[in-house]
Amino acid sequence: MSAEIIQSRREWLLSERPASRMQARLGRAYVAWRRFSANRLAVLGLLIIIALLVLAAFADVLAPYSPTVGDLKNARLLPPGAAHWFGTDDLGRDIYSRIVYGSRWTLYVVILVAIIAAPIGLLVGTVAGYAGGWTDAVLMRITDIFLAFPKLVLALAFVAALGPGIENAVLAIAITSWPPYARIARAETLTVRNSDFIKAVQLMGASPFRIVLRHIMPLCISSLIIRVTLDMAGIILTAAGLGFLGLGAQPPLPEWGAMIASGRRFILDQWWVAAAPGAAILIVSLGFNLLGDGLRDALDPRSGDQ
Repeated sequence: MSAEIIQSRREWLLSERPASRMQARLGRAYVAWRRFSANRLAVLGLLIIIALLVLAAFADVLAPYSPTVGDLKNARLLPPGAAHWFGTDDLGRDIYSRIVYGSRWTLYVVILVAIIAAPIGLLVGTVAGYAGGWTDAVLMRITDIFLAFPKLVLALAFVAALGPGIENAVLAIAITSWPPYARIARAETLTVRNSDFIKAVQLMGASPFRIVLRHIMPLCISSLIIRVTLDMAGIILTAAGLGFLGLGAQPPLPEWGAMIASGRRFILDQWWVAAAPGAAILIVSLGFNLLGDGLRDALDPRSGDQ
């Protein structure tokens, strides 16, 4: 592609007077990508998350051994080597294969928690901010009650009531994760509910439900995406903590927190049993944090074009 064509497309994307909504959307996306790609650490975080997605999607191909079946007689607690890159655990299972398959459970938890918690927080926050009065007071006091407890302690209480298991762990984490999103959505709503365009929509006869759903919620999504991305690391750590305590994924599922729990007995002599899943949690959590920081800079409307 010639330099002239590239330059003309760039000028079309950056036009101050777009001819269509599609051109305006593409222009905003291009500007956001320029801001994001200028942050090298954010790009590194994106690459880590892409690697996680590839591991999860092609675990059957990338894992040389079964994640649940081991060779207890010949491969118990072997150190890292050519046959087993990350060594084996106390049941003779390949740790690398278990980490690769465990990436699926990590994504499973993260995606489900985001799908459940983010819409709840968005709905509560926008309704509270737009309605005001006693509705705002009641919803925010409920939010404050959830925020008063540490997330892991509250998740432990819910899992203890619901019973151990990966599905109950996801539900417990989601129940404890929505209040910050509600706070952000409420703050965004308070800044726009008295704006001229909201007044114009009200004069046109739009119902409060339509105003919240069609005009206020879309304005809160960018801030919500940033917060959700930054919270991914905390969600992973909470899920790993529940798995470590035996309240999350149950054996023989290759969940990283449960793997650390099973390897803590060998931490002094066979350190790789716990170190490998711990490193996986560290790297993925770092990737989500770097990605969230980059998205915050890219999607912030107050940032200037770099």
